[in-house]
Amino acid sequence: MLLLEGKEMSVASACVPCAIGHFSTSATLLNEAIRFKKDGLTSPQVLDDIAATLGEQNALERIDLTPEKIRSLPDWEKEMANIALERSRELRHKLENVQSMEELENLAADTDEFYKMLNRDWASKRLEDCPTCKINIQQEPAAEPQKQAGSLDDYVKRTSEKRRQYMEELKMEIGS
Repeated sequence: MLLLEGKEMSVASACVPCAIGHFSTSATLLNEAIRFKKDGLTSPQVLDDIAATLGEQNALERIDLTPEKIRSLPDWEKEMANIALERSRELRHKLENVQSMEELENLAADTDEFYKMLNRDWASKRLEDCPTCKINIQQEPAAEPQKQAGSLDDYVKRTSEKRRQYMEELKMEIGS
């Protein structure tokens, strides 16, 4: 809590969604840098995209994932925030020492994969106890081992359909 003119104010602690945004922007910037692969690592566009990515990760680490913001999160979100913080530091250090376009390309792919994983994990966990969704994720059937790669897409489709049905039921109840 902050005190402002004698009044208590809570500090917004949406650091995991902010982390998702920073990783999304970083993935986009690095993918953009790869478009200039033929120009080489020292191309102004590539260097600018790397610099902008470093700025995103610095902001993530120094503004959004500070200890005071992380400590107020629920335990499940603290764990995600700490993982994002570790990955951000790792990415930043690797970008500061990148030596080839191939290495940059791998960093771009890794960043994009991590962004998607973090976003999906956070959104799924946040919706687990959603009182308005009437969806219990724990009741979802376990994915068959051979379908593991596609199971997330299938899950999203099933969940979206359940939410659509629920919204239709709500509309019927309130007479819209």
